[in-house]
Amino acid sequence: MIQIKKYGLLLLIAFTALQITACSSNENTPLQNKSSRSDTAAEEVSDNTVTLTPQQLQSLDIKTGKAGLRNLSAVIQVNGRLEVPPQNAVSITIPYGGIVKSTTLLDGKRVTKGERLVTLESPEFIQLQQDYLDGTNQLEFLTSEYNRQQELATQNINAKKTLQKSKADYQAALNKVKGLKAKLSLIHINTNTLEENGIQNTVTIYSPINGYVTQVNVNRGTHVNPNDMMFRIVNSDNMYVELAVFEKDIPRLKRDLNIHFSLVNDSTAYRAQIYLIGKEIGKDGSIPVNCRITSPITSSMIPGIYLKATIETGTSQLTALPENAIVSFGGKDYVFQPESPKSGSIQDGYSFRMLEVETGVTENGYTAVTFTKDFNPNMAIVIEGAYDLLSKMKNTSEEE
Repeated sequence: MIQIKKYGLLLLIAFTALQITACSSNENTPLQNKSSRSDTAAEEVSDNTVTLTPQQLQSLDIKTGKAGLRNLSAVIQVNGRLEVPPQNAVSITIPYGGIVKSTTLLDGKRVTKGERLVTLESPEFIQLQQDYLDGTNQLEFLTSEYNRQQELATQNINAKKTLQKSKADYQAALNKVKGLKAKLSLIHINTNTLEENGIQNTVTIYSPINGYVTQVNVNRGTHVNPNDMMFRIVNSDNMYVELAVFEKDIPRLKRDLNIHFSLVNDSTAYRAQIYLIGKEIGKDGSIPVNCRITSPITSSMIPGIYLKATIETGTSQLTALPENAIVSFGGKDYVFQPESPKSGSIQDGYSFRMLEVETGVTENGYTAVTFTKDFNPNMAIVIEGAYDLLSKMKNTSEEE
């Protein structure tokens, strides 16, 4: 590592940069100044190069070094969202149409299992109860008649055909009553007390789970069609992370890998572990990966919210640079490479060329970098002061 602080060291740095340039397999493009300046000019810049005067170079705390191998976590960067298991989310519907008579539900309200959600009324409810009561009366008569015919048959008094018809009528009535009873149970009407309590013109729907109301689609007086969703209730106790992992990264996945994730509305870091890996690739080229949340559930965790996650696939030696060596500009990442002094003389200034790099995981102050056609690990790179150079470059471009 070379630290450039004093003017007396500039000649040594210039000589080192010239050696690196000569040994590199990729020749650097000579600098082309956009405009002529005096020897005391602030700096000169091409599309990707900034030149500092000796005075400016002396004032900046610039250090150079090379990329090296570091033990960093090999990771996969993915997107996903929070979900709840199917048994923890309920859409409240009714198989028959009706009109909402009363409800007190609001989005976000906590409800408990068995709590009243909504009351509806409909002539269809009345008709079902009437048909059931009529059917039970008819069944009572046909049961008695069938028993009578069986007794006559044992005495060879009636014809076999008469007994068969009596049995068929009885079975038909019994099936009808059973069917009506099942229909009434769908709208929570207890047939065991129907005859005693009489026909009711309203039906009450109760919550089948504990949870929070996440959708309310009705109000008093709303006409509800059969199977329309009136409410949605979600129990977030067993929330999990669902990630979308693209097929190129599938071979690196396995059960129990650690996950770090953060929500779009919360910078807090949470942890999870993979417990299910999908077996079919979707149209977008990804598979769903379900992860069990190991961090405490917080109020920021809302089912359906999007998140960014990092999957730790192990530790390996990766080529890395200090974080301060990498600058971001225009949505891309860059490093600065020292070049030879302008015109071969240190008095005319010192140049730095900005090279694009691809970055990976950042850990313990180092960021993994991927080689490109312009960047290789044997280059001398500015590892401190890179943002100062970027600032000089941007300011000079604006002045021109």
